[in-house]
Amino acid sequence: MRQPRIKLAVEEGEAVYHCMSRTVNGERLFDPVALEVLRKQFRQVADYCGVQIITYTILSNHFHVLVRVPRRILIPDAELLRRYAVLYPKPTRYQSARLAVIREQLATDGPAALVWRRRQLTLMGDLSQFMKLVKQRFTIWFNKSHGRYGTLWAERFKSVLVEAQLRVLRTVAAYIDLNCVRAGLVRDPKEYRFCGYAEAIAGQSAARLGLMSFSDRPSWPETQAAYRQALFGAGAGARERARVIPVEELQKVLRTGGQLPLAVVLRCRVRYFTDGAVLGGTAFVALHLAAYSQRTKRRQGAKPRSLPQLAPWGELATMRSPRHGGFG
Repeated sequence: MRQPRIKLAVEEGEAVYHCMSRTVNGERLFDPVALEVLRKQFRQVADYCGVQIITYTILSNHFHVLVRVPRRILIPDAELLRRYAVLYPKPTRYQSARLAVIREQLATDGPAALVWRRRQLTLMGDLSQFMKLVKQRFTIWFNKSHGRYGTLWAERFKSVLVEAQLRVLRTVAAYIDLNCVRAGLVRDPKEYRFCGYAEAIAGQSAARLGLMSFSDRPSWPETQAAYRQALFGAGAGARERARVIPVEELQKVLRTGGQLPLAVVLRCRVRYFTDGAVLGGTAFVALHLAAYSQRTKRRQGAKPRSLPQLAPWGELATMRSPRHGGFG
């Protein structure tokens, strides 16, 4: 039985989320063309909604994305029109004619402009609207191009609120970029086109800005060097040492109270990163747990759940533990 979804109220300031969604029955539906379309749509919708993709990985049956959602601000009409053009780069004849009317209305602040402006603003600076737009637009394209109909995604989407702290973001970002390694597709995420790290290595500016957004290094070469330590571990020969280990070996280390290098554990499935509701330092998790308990009158007296010290996490904690074990 699935755990009930925890709804968090994040009213003030920006927030960072790790989101994931899977296809119906986990079917491996996406070929390289579909992966490329979904990659482009992620970037388009992020620009339109005004959110920042820190990093992502898209596989044949699911995706992970780490996204920064800014606090809501007043957006000028010129920027609204620019974003609209990003979302609809090839408008229909009807859309073009209607947009010409909207421009005239915006100049005079007419009633049609007020309605249009309000409709656009409700889709911006909101995680749920961003994810809804991405999944809806991709479903329409995929069903039409593959002669199918009906539901494409198995669920709404999972999300975990992540503390916007350098070590936490770097750990979660590395976990996301290493999805293709866990899947056995490549040994180095820079070789997998459909992830944020590979885009950044290829010179894509938005991808580099995403990874640099949580870095304490002033340049991309320095950021890349530090991030590769998170991906592969520090020191010479780290790439060879940071290997994918069998689940049985992982569980044995966990039972005996042993510890593995962080880069090794990140090559395993860490369910705390997808099921923990809130992820960050103990104080950060406690703050959101208290707010959730006060609002819902549930989980009274609950405390942050520290991650098992299978790896050197620091004081990383979550709001709740995964139902079916944290690793695998």
